[in-house]
Order: sequence, then C-alpha cells, then structure tokens
Amino acid sequence: MIVTVTSFKGGVGKTTTAIHLATFLQGQAETLLIDADPNRSSLGWASRGELPFPVLDEWHPDVVSAAYQHIVIDTQARPTQEDLATLTAACDVLVLPTTTDVMALEALVLTVNTLKTIPTARYRILLTSMPPKPTKAEAEVRSLLAEAQLPVFQQGIRRYSVYQKAAKAGVPVYAAKDAKAENAWQDYEAVGQELLKDGEYPAPPGGA
Repeated sequence: MIVTVTSFKGGVGKTTTAIHLATFLQGQAETLLIDADPNRSSLGWASRGELPFPVLDEWHPDVVSAAYQHIVIDTQARPTQEDLATLTAACDVLVLPTTTDVMALEALVLTVNTLKTIPTARYRILLTSMPPKPTKAEAEVRSLLAEAQLPVFQQGIRRYSVYQKAAKAGVPVYAAKDAKAENAWQDYEAVGQELLKDGEYPAPPGGA
C-alpha cells in the first residue's frame, strides 16, 4: 500500500500523521517513509531519535521496492494540482489531515475541490487535534462532511501534548514518557486499521 499524507495548510498534523501511519504499517510489513516536504520535518523527527522504519528524502513515482510492502509519503503543504495528480496516480489513497478551525477547513475545501478535477483521486479526511472528549465542533464538522458526502475516518486524532514530546525525542508517540502516550497511539492504531480494512478506495461521490 502506498499512502500519501497531504494538505493545503500546515500545522494540521501532516508529519505526525505520516510518522504514525508508517509506524502502524511497519507493524504489519516492511514500510518506508519518504519525506517529500522541503521542510524535511519527518527526517528531522527521525534524526533526533529512532523510528522503526527508514526515512528517505527523495520521492519518484516509480519508487516501488520489493523490500517494502508499504510506503508512506509526507508531502509539502499546498501541493499544486499537478503535484496532486502525480501523487494520486502513484498511490492507493491520500490522507487529508485537518483540524476543525475555520482556516483549516477552508484549506480542506480547496484541496477537495482540486481533487475533484482528478478522476483517479482516492482520499479520506482525518480529523486531528481534537479535544480528548467529543465536542460540539467535532460533531458539527462531521455532520458537514457527511452532508457533502466526503469520506472521513471514523477515528479522529485527539489533541495530546505527548506528540510534542515524541517529536522532540525522535520516537513514535507510544515510546514517549507520558501518561497519555498509549491513548494517543491507540488513535493512530485505529486509523491504521481502517486503512487496512478498507483496502480499495472508490472515488468519492461528486468526484470527476
């Protein structure tokens, strides 16, 4: 499986999601993370500690190695339509992280509208930085996305400070020293299980 994590806005948990989906997939089979973001955030995370999978800084559409059953790609913020078309053609599914604030949702709309122009687009939206308990904002956003018939992960990623500790230590969140480390990891485990369970990703309603 090739998974691309992308967003038209920074600060929505793109690198954190790429790191932890790769961590989950590594538990299933050999996985590679490709850091295609000019900021090299994933490489920086890896350089500060140890991750259970390799991280490379180059990406090409034909990168498919017999050594890796899964590849996760961390992209730059606000990719062009051409970039999205190339990424879509080369991967099984795009994961679109977003928070529930207005600016993030506006960026999500731009991303989805661009994807609608790409016939082969397969994507799913991931709500991130959610307060630990369900909130009115989360329910409202999920309702809006459902009305628009947009594909969304059932599991959201709750907001925990332990992610910052994990990034600083250069490890997956479950290896950080924090009482909430396991809770945080369980969120990404559930998202990873959804990825594997779904398998093939049909084009969402309203797509080109």
